[in-house]
Amino acid sequence: MPVIALKGLTVLPHMLIHFDISKKRSVAAVENALRTNQGIFLVTQRVIDKDEPNIMDLYEVGTLASVKQIVKMPGNKVRILVEGIEKGVLKTLDTRAHVLEGEIEVISDEVKLLEQNVEEAYVRIVKEKFEKYVKLHGKPDNKTVSNINSQISLSTVLDQIAISIPCSYKYRQKILETINQEQKFIIICEFLDRETNIEVIKQNIQNKVKINIDKNQKEYVLREQLKVIREELGESNISSETDAFTEKLKHLNASEDIKTAIAKDINKFKGMSQGYPEASVQRNYIETLLSLPWETKSEDTKDFKFAAEILEKEHFGMFDVKERILEFLAVRKLADNEAGSIICLAGPPGTGKSSIAKSVAKALGKEYVRISLGGIRDEAEIRGHRKTYIGAMSGRIIEALKRVKVKNPVILLDEIDKLSSDIKGDTAAALLEVLDADQNKEFRDHYVELPVDLSEVLFIATANNIQTISKPLLDRLEIIEVSSYTENEKFHIAKDYLINNQKKKNGIENKQLTFNTKAIEKIIHNYTREAGVRNLERSIGKICRKVAREIVENEVKKVSITTKNLSDYLGKEKLTFIKANDKDEVGIVRGLAWTSVGGDTLQIEVNIVSGKGVIKLTGNLGNVMKESAEIAISYARSVAEQYGINPEFFEKNDVHIHIPEGAIPKDGPSAGITMTTAILSAITNTKVSAKVAMTGEVTLRGRVLPIGGLKEKVLAAKKADIKTVIVPYANIPDIEELSEEITDGLNIVYAKHIKDVLECALVV
Repeated sequence: MPVIALKGLTVLPHMLIHFDISKKRSVAAVENALRTNQGIFLVTQRVIDKDEPNIMDLYEVGTLASVKQIVKMPGNKVRILVEGIEKGVLKTLDTRAHVLEGEIEVISDEVKLLEQNVEEAYVRIVKEKFEKYVKLHGKPDNKTVSNINSQISLSTVLDQIAISIPCSYKYRQKILETINQEQKFIIICEFLDRETNIEVIKQNIQNKVKINIDKNQKEYVLREQLKVIREELGESNISSETDAFTEKLKHLNASEDIKTAIAKDINKFKGMSQGYPEASVQRNYIETLLSLPWETKSEDTKDFKFAAEILEKEHFGMFDVKERILEFLAVRKLADNEAGSIICLAGPPGTGKSSIAKSVAKALGKEYVRISLGGIRDEAEIRGHRKTYIGAMSGRIIEALKRVKVKNPVILLDEIDKLSSDIKGDTAAALLEVLDADQNKEFRDHYVELPVDLSEVLFIATANNIQTISKPLLDRLEIIEVSSYTENEKFHIAKDYLINNQKKKNGIENKQLTFNTKAIEKIIHNYTREAGVRNLERSIGKICRKVAREIVENEVKKVSITTKNLSDYLGKEKLTFIKANDKDEVGIVRGLAWTSVGGDTLQIEVNIVSGKGVIKLTGNLGNVMKESAEIAISYARSVAEQYGINPEFFEKNDVHIHIPEGAIPKDGPSAGITMTTAILSAITNTKVSAKVAMTGEVTLRGRVLPIGGLKEKVLAAKKADIKTVIVPYANIPDIEELSEEITDGLNIVYAKHIKDVLECALVV
């Protein structure tokens, strides 16, 4: 019978299928079969790409089929519809005629008779597998499925499933060649299981891909919308905050460890819902990390001469301070070391502590930032808050670095002596790590959490009174005393700096306002009483404002400030210094005191009245000064016989010690020798020289101990026209450090014992 060799196609019995043929032999065979109502034998080629196959190129088993329909197609093609009838084996093949003809042997499947229950079990198994397959694939159609489900014969069910499932021609050929019913059952079940598993895996993969695609599409749409919104607002074209953070991180000058840690926080922020408060906290945290100068430094100038010129130009006097600063700069230049001691400028207000720190930054070419520590009670102000709640922020040290954008600035810790503490922590203790060169290389702010290197920061602290600084913190500071200005220093500061600054500040030209030398001296002497120059600058500013008004209202061309018209601008004289007494008196001694605004003199008065040996102390005295008075009384009683005092004197008389200006609190041990002298003067009725002033602590045995604030005290004595000043012998080095301008005209007497004081002060 005619044979048609098929390429990539296998036809099974009972299978209705159409396919295209174009070979002349095949077309002739089909036409002949249709004309003679004779079937054709359909066999599949082993080698697909061979146009003229022989019997060796064909499979042995094929299908006898009847031709149902022929349709001619364009391009000399013919589409035929055939139906498989039964299996056959190709025995011979004649390729010489105009059509292929072969000898065919019909074969049938071996149908084994099974028990009814066994066959039913086989049928159910294969139907269940087929149902799973259909549910996943969605084909064949419902009619075919219903037809298969209605069958009860195993052979019929297997044949119908084999026809309906879409599989490769090789798989169909394998089914076609299998004549054993049980073997065919196994092959079909294996196919259904394998295809079902593959489809499950395929659908899982597709679902995951679909989810990712949907998510990416959603993000893409949202990013594009955000991009358009930002473009409308004139903002950056960066599609999202995360992209912006990532872009900043690429250009951040930091170590890889820091970058890795920041990248983790950015990824964490990326996964947060923007509506939650935690997202806001995380956003602020990332912005803080990206704004810190992790490895960014400024190039410092090491020109020593330039630094000396800056300090000399911007500050008059302060020789000790300038010398120490220049030593510090010289060491930095030679050692090439950023880290060093922490300088603390200690002295009265208005003496230029903060401004000299600014000059140091200018001399070094460093960025400058000031942190005011006055009144800080919360440790978090220094070390930051924990970032676990909304509103958390880093400490002032980290904020200062963010502001200057370099890791090696000059940071001024202003008013370090005014730190306080409460239940929220000890702020002074929080500064210990900041100011320790061995610890601050990895300073950990509670908010930032990552280690920040502070070793290259130049810290300069200021304080008015180092006594209030905690001992551990004071141990980390190198104290540089900034003492009070002399009147001569104030004169030069006013003439060279303050007047010009106030003229510029108030819009007055140099030719419009001049100050007479005597007028400047009078402002210093009679209108301001301070260690620094703040009130002096305020007084000059007041004059400038009044002159500015005169220029605007009365069109005045020029104003000259003299001692005669000074009161017109500043009013009456505010200060009158208590000068030395004109005559020597009994029980009145001039003492010297240190105050926060400089030195001052105070008179100590002692009066003896009849009584029962009571000691009265008045004048708003502190505990230390009261103890000094008791020590003075005890010493006087111990030397009573040496001065011809009746031992019963102290039992029959009261001693009243008074220090005038009772509204002003007074304390300190340096009035010890002054009280002792006044008491012995009053008891022995011996006068004390009015031209003598003294300061020093006394012991029960009469020894004179050293005191502090000597420069301010000597200046106060000079203002009061005192000629002789008695100081402790141990303070000789302090006197030698004073300039000749301060000690000129004064007779300095050094006392080791109270006897030395009495010999100089009492007028015998």
